[in-house]
Amino acid sequence: MSKTAAAAPPVAADPNRWKALVFIALAQLMVVLDATIVNIALPSAQTDLGISDGNRQWVITAYALAFGGLLLFGGRIADKWGRKNAFVVGLAGFALASALGGAANSEAMMLGARALQGAFGALLAPAALSLLAVSFTDAKERAKAFGIYGAIAGGGGAVGLILGGFLTEYLNWRWTFFVNIPFAVVAAVGAWMVIREPAGSRNPAKLDVPGVLLSTVGLVSLVYGFTRAESEGWSDPLTIGLFVASAVLLLAFVYVESKVKSPLLPLRVLLERNRGGVYLSLGLAVISMFGLFLFLTYYLQVVKGFSPVKTGFAFLPMIAGMITGSTQIGARLMTRVPPRLLMGPGFLVAATGMLLLTQLEVGSSYPALILPAQLLLGLGMGTAFMPAMSLATHGVNPADAGVASAMVNTSQQVGGAIGTALLNTIAASATTAYLTDHAAEVAAGGPAGQLAQAKAMVEGYSSAIWWAVGILVISATIAFALITTGRPGAGAPAAGGPGSDSEDAEFKIPVIAH
Repeated sequence: MSKTAAAAPPVAADPNRWKALVFIALAQLMVVLDATIVNIALPSAQTDLGISDGNRQWVITAYALAFGGLLLFGGRIADKWGRKNAFVVGLAGFALASALGGAANSEAMMLGARALQGAFGALLAPAALSLLAVSFTDAKERAKAFGIYGAIAGGGGAVGLILGGFLTEYLNWRWTFFVNIPFAVVAAVGAWMVIREPAGSRNPAKLDVPGVLLSTVGLVSLVYGFTRAESEGWSDPLTIGLFVASAVLLLAFVYVESKVKSPLLPLRVLLERNRGGVYLSLGLAVISMFGLFLFLTYYLQVVKGFSPVKTGFAFLPMIAGMITGSTQIGARLMTRVPPRLLMGPGFLVAATGMLLLTQLEVGSSYPALILPAQLLLGLGMGTAFMPAMSLATHGVNPADAGVASAMVNTSQQVGGAIGTALLNTIAASATTAYLTDHAAEVAAGGPAGQLAQAKAMVEGYSSAIWWAVGILVISATIAFALITTGRPGAGAPAAGGPGSDSEDAEFKIPVIAH
């Protein structure tokens, strides 16, 4: 590593780094809440724009495909252009795309706006996380910064449900798009004024075009395959074709990356034991979380009859748990205990909360069952996400910080697509089986028939949540088994410092988006 890069961490400790965190966190909140805020508004938007039932999923899918497919490319662009430049351009583009979505007067305009949002989000998200990675190099400061970021990354989706409910119920669905504009403007102006990147942290290497094409098309195929599996079934020929194409393209991508001089994703970033453990355990944990958001939203609105706003507020205990877990448990302990002793137990606490939710029934009490389950989930996930997000970017060569950050987002994006499709399919199968077994009650109609249908839905949810429990236990096992870094010490190399990444693997210092 060059002397310039080795000297970067001390230079990075400028007095504006905490101000920078405010604007980075604001941008992260905007991207994460956008994943759920539009879900609440979708029925109203569908009616206004005349979107068919068959095409309405594309309002969500267009965003997910662009975001998931372009993340690695966005991360490498941030490494080449500079994270500050990528961050500001990403914010400006996201604001413009949001304005187009809010002003949409046709289905095509809406879908185009959502794809644009995803594309600029793919530039913005890795730039935001890598700015934190190269700006906060002191262990204790890094713990605080990632605690705040981790709480927002974990709880932003639930904030989106609350905000989406308010805007849709009291204003208009278009405001779920327009609300992004002030977020983006404030974050962009603030970032431009206060963010300063460490010297020598850009990657001047030539862009790996074959890697860009293979990774983008491969990830799009993978995300779309899971999205299509949810609506068309796992045996659908096109769904199977997408999975096969994805496997071939991503294997070709790995081969190309092992051969080219300046790879889009240096395999050392992916294969370092601790970082690989983080990507895998985090992606699996997100499968559980996405499924839970989906099931709880439907349970509260359809079974319990909650309004959109009341549903949003019902998720507040989870947000409170995540904030507490990230900032009060994770951040305080990260510099004192090995990260696996935060991540593993964190995932197990979350699994305990999920286990409570397997007891869901039509008449379940919110205060007695759902509230404590959410608190446990939030505490566990917040505690685990915090060191995970820090460890995923710590110790990387500064020139690779953007693409390492992109991998965090990619694992979450793919995990979200898998979670929605896989758990939804399990729930649907269990619901169908229950309806078949209780066909006479359903056929009777009236209150008895409605109760049988509600019970069938809840049976589906609880069956899928059992799987989510198992997945979280696997996440914990991976964290315990693969993550081997010791307690962070004062003498550990910071990101970009001497001993960063490349060939050496053990780091002495140990965060999630849509």
